[in-house]
Amino acid sequence: MDTAATSTTELMRAVIIRGAGRVSIETRPLPTPGPGQVRVKLEGCGVCASNLTPWAGPDWMTFPTEPGGLGHEGWGVIDAMGSGVAGLEVGDRVAALSYHAYATHDIADASTVAMLPEELDGKPFPGEPLGCAMNIFGRSNIERGQTIAIIGIGFLGALLTRLSATAGARVIAISRRAYSLEVARRMGAAETIAMDDHWRIIESVRELTEGKFCDCVIEAVGKQWPLDLAGELTKERGRLIVAGYHQDGPRQVNMQLWNWRGLDVINAHERDPGIYMKGIRDAIEAIGQGRIDPEPLYTHVYPLEGLDEALNTTRDRPDGFLKALVQYL
Repeated sequence: MDTAATSTTELMRAVIIRGAGRVSIETRPLPTPGPGQVRVKLEGCGVCASNLTPWAGPDWMTFPTEPGGLGHEGWGVIDAMGSGVAGLEVGDRVAALSYHAYATHDIADASTVAMLPEELDGKPFPGEPLGCAMNIFGRSNIERGQTIAIIGIGFLGALLTRLSATAGARVIAISRRAYSLEVARRMGAAETIAMDDHWRIIESVRELTEGKFCDCVIEAVGKQWPLDLAGELTKERGRLIVAGYHQDGPRQVNMQLWNWRGLDVINAHERDPGIYMKGIRDAIEAIGQGRIDPEPLYTHVYPLEGLDEALNTTRDRPDGFLKALVQYL
């Protein structure tokens, strides 16, 4: 490509992941939206823990990535539209469910963007994880007076703690880091337990629930041990919600326990873009109503050029970390 022959207004910057732990920033021509599509001039993108396995360079991963690839939590302003788009205009600020958002611009189907209201102007809005939290909460059927255990207080677990507490449930938050437990208390957890010893945690929850255990347990870590623990903490005829991202290998479950207790086990992951978008719109509404406030949970912010550091920080989870963003403006 002869970049010198292209106007700067027709260029974008995008991250390309060259190999395990290696990135470059390249200048590319702006993509043109097709029929039913919009182009979003991105303000930023959330960094998702699902990026960490590709970032580590497993055998199945193909490098280099497409420009902007792996980024799927973007927000920004529509700056171009294809034919046949209704209900949107150039200049609208939106959250986008697109998949090349580690870049200054990305293309999205018009059906996969959500308008952001004026009260969110100037505020980051990584729509996909916020929508995930809302969809998981919806599938958990949490009601006032129930006792809920949430295992893993990262960004997702913190939001679910807040949503559950606001709904009138008693939340027991279980997490490895003291900082995460402090966050859980701020989000409304009634009790917190350090995730250090399997049997001690079970006995603590047994005592807190007078031997009944929990109406609903949400596993939000994505590892074998938290999944094992979740089953132990769920009462007879209770609900075990799998919210963790289990993509690093097979899992074993204690089917004897699950069967004996008659658990309802719900895999709360979605693949339908329409359901994702419903969750994002629900998150916009929840923020407007004051049910959640995600801003204090965005603990680390990097420029586009710092995506490698953002990914490493997401992997290493230093004290005080919950959620990283890359911002372009």
